[in-house]
Formats: sequence, structure tokens, C-alpha cells
Amino acid sequence: MAIKHLVTHSGGFHADELLSSVILTRLFPDATIMRTRDKEWIKPSEEKIIYDVGGAFNVEEQIFDHHQRPGPLREDDQPYSSFGLIWAHFGRDYLAAMGVPAQAHDEIHSKFDTKFVLPIDLLDNGAMEPSVAGPLSIMTLPSLLGSLKPVFDDPSPTADDDAFMAALPIARSFVEAQIQNMAAKARAMGIVLEAITKAGSSPILELPMGMPYRSALDQMEADHMWFVITPRGDDWTLNGIKLSNDTFEQRADLPASWAGLTDEALELACGVKGATFCHNARFLAVANSRAAILEMANIAVEEAKEVKQPT
Repeated sequence: MAIKHLVTHSGGFHADELLSSVILTRLFPDATIMRTRDKEWIKPSEEKIIYDVGGAFNVEEQIFDHHQRPGPLREDDQPYSSFGLIWAHFGRDYLAAMGVPAQAHDEIHSKFDTKFVLPIDLLDNGAMEPSVAGPLSIMTLPSLLGSLKPVFDDPSPTADDDAFMAALPIARSFVEAQIQNMAAKARAMGIVLEAITKAGSSPILELPMGMPYRSALDQMEADHMWFVITPRGDDWTLNGIKLSNDTFEQRADLPASWAGLTDEALELACGVKGATFCHNARFLAVANSRAAILEMANIAVEEAKEVKQPT
């Protein structure tokens, strides 16, 4: 029987049922969201999916709540919120609906669960303090989505429901962007692995376009690579490779003598015709041809070797 209603609780909303709604409305676009605590509505039936309300977790009855005691736990005993329960059961179907290739479903389902879903689960259950984000705690996704709630003295009787429906497309944009980026990384992996193999022992990685490459470097343990070159429109770029995603520090910097220079001044400093720009922080340079950017890359490599040599 077709799902006709997606039932969650009324009143103020949180990130978990809002993000659950993102998943479910993609899979059941003709279903109506019902925000209620009416006992008749939260009785399971074949036509309903009930989540974040109802006091039970039962896949067969299509009810996905986590507020009962004891609440549902992951294999590692970390608590689920309704979002985690919905993702665990419907996540792979959602990936298929998003057009993610089947061979990438398991990897992306697991990665999205770890990076995106689990933090929501932990925060919603009080198993993680918002303060772990430090000064950026107000910028976390649950905080940003929570800021879309109506103000306390909004007189409208539908204020909570109106705010929920207005927040839903915003929440959807974050989920879909994350999934699309993860799918893109999966597509890029094969391209980058081939480029790393082609480069051999060279410290310069050439890619056919800008794309995620960090995971492939880590998988291949290509620590010898210091710079990446790629075409960008009519230009070519030379980028440093960061030591990790958690720092701006690079494996090797572009030459200090290039920093902040453009056009003729940069050409004079590096001796390469066609050099057009070098960022003052020395992580990016631009040239107007592949030949020019390769020449700049080779110069950068030689200077980096001198810097890295022990004195």
C-alpha cells in the first residue's frame, strides 16, 4: 500500500525530525507531512511512516521513535535519534533516488552516517555537548536549523508548522549537497588514482579538471607529491597540497619570491612567460598555458627541495 502520510510531532522542531523529513519526502513525494501528537494519528498503519514520536521503534510497523526507554542504540552503543533510524532503514533507497550509482551506495551510506547523521543523533540525545564546537557552536547545522523556529511571541497558531515547512527546503539543500559531494568524490577516485599512477615518482600531479583528490593520495600513500596542476577555463592552476584536511599547512609552499605578484612582475620573478598570478599565501599560482604552469611547477619543486634539505 502506498505511503500517504509522514507523521511526526507538532510544536517546536529539531534537526532530527526535520532531516528525517528530507529523506522521506524524497522517497514519498506524494505523502503529506502531518505534525501532530493526536493518538489516532500516531497509531501505526500501512499508509503511514511515523518518526520522532510514538514511543516505539518497529521497522515492520513503520514507526521510528527514540524517546522511549530504553532507546535504540547502534552496534557501538551510541544512541540513535529519529534521523539515524530513518537513515539506517531508508538511506540506501534515498541514495538510489538521488541517482548515486549502486556500487557506491554502501560506502556513501556509511560515510554520510559517520560524518553527518551520527553528530545529529548524539546532539539530539544529549550524548554530545554543543560546546565541543567551541566558538563555532552557533554555526553548527542543528543550531542553524534551530534558529529557523518562530520567535516565542509569534501570535500565529500555525507558526511552528509554517516554520517547519519553510525550514525543510533549507535542510534539504544541506543533505543533498553532502550526498552530491560524496558521490562526486567517489567518481573522482578512479580518475585521480590513474593520474597518480601515471605521474609515478614525480612530485607533480596533473589532473584533467579540478576535483577532490585527497582520498586518492591517502589511499596510494603518495606522500611524495607536493603540487597539483589543473586546467581552469583558459588558464592553468598550480596548487600546493595540504598536509591534511585539518590544516592550511602544505607539504611544500610556492616560492616566497612569487608571493602576491601578478602578470609582468610575476613573470620577471619566476622567469616564466605566461605566469599571471600567485596568491600571497603561496598556495596557488596561475598561468595562461599548460607549458607555463608546468615550468612554474618544476621551479617550485626545485626550490622546495632546497628548503627541505637539512642544513
